[in-house]
Amino acid sequence: MSTTEANKVLARLLLEEDISRGDEAVAERIIHPDFVDHTNPPGMQHGLAGHKAIVRLFRAAFPDQWWQIEDLIAEGDRVVARTTMRGTHRGDFFGIPATGRAVTLPGVHVMRVADGKIAEHWGSNDDLGLLRQIGALPEPSPAR
Repeated sequence: MSTTEANKVLARLLLEEDISRGDEAVAERIIHPDFVDHTNPPGMQHGLAGHKAIVRLFRAAFPDQWWQIEDLIAEGDRVVARTTMRGTHRGDFFGIPATGRAVTLPGVHVMRVADGKIAEHWGSNDDLGLLRQIGALPEPSPAR
């Protein structure tokens, strides 16, 4: 298997097994010891412990979440995934109590691979749309 294909396998394992299914054993195999997540809030940015903390937070809030990979592109030590997360808001999410609402969260994620593990992550999800879907922000008024 080429390095490019191996890097894509890591991204699939991250999104489908680690995050979607909450398999922490997978995280332990694929997350680099010096992992940095440039997207996460303070305290959840570094190392395996920070990664596990943010995954647990999301899984507690959206226990049925599934991160669908829409596109997966790799070149060199980078992998880019365009994703759509679907789930149900069943637990506290950054202080927002469960609403039972279904959510759809599109996003784009860039991962850097080093030593056969995911070493860095940058991501951009439609956080504003997610907050609207769970009722934390009002829907915009129609344009006139």
